[in-house]
Amino acid sequence: MDITSLFSANSASIAKAVHNDFLVYDTPETFEEVGSFDAMLSTAIENINTTNAYLSDAENEEMKWAMGETENTHDLTIALSKASTALQYTVAIRDKLLDAYREIMQMQI
Repeated sequence: MDITSLFSANSASIAKAVHNDFLVYDTPETFEEVGSFDAMLSTAIENINTTNAYLSDAENEEMKWAMGETENTHDLTIALSKASTALQYTVAIRDKLLDAYREIMQMQI
């Protein structure tokens, strides 16, 4: 699997995670964790929460427009675009992670 496309991510948290070294070897027997799996997982959860917030905002704007509370279609369009882009990004990352998992599971030991 080619993961070079992940290095062109625009998200600041993903770019930060890419540049972190995850293991620093002090001696051949020991190593110190610099960036942990916990940090990566919390970043992923934060990105999912952001996506959920965008989807919720888009739903709220749709409801306001449908009930006639607002005439501004510009805000509706922006909210829908943000939600769509965030969801596509989240699904793409999920697909890449599942592909990597499947590839690791197929490795012969």
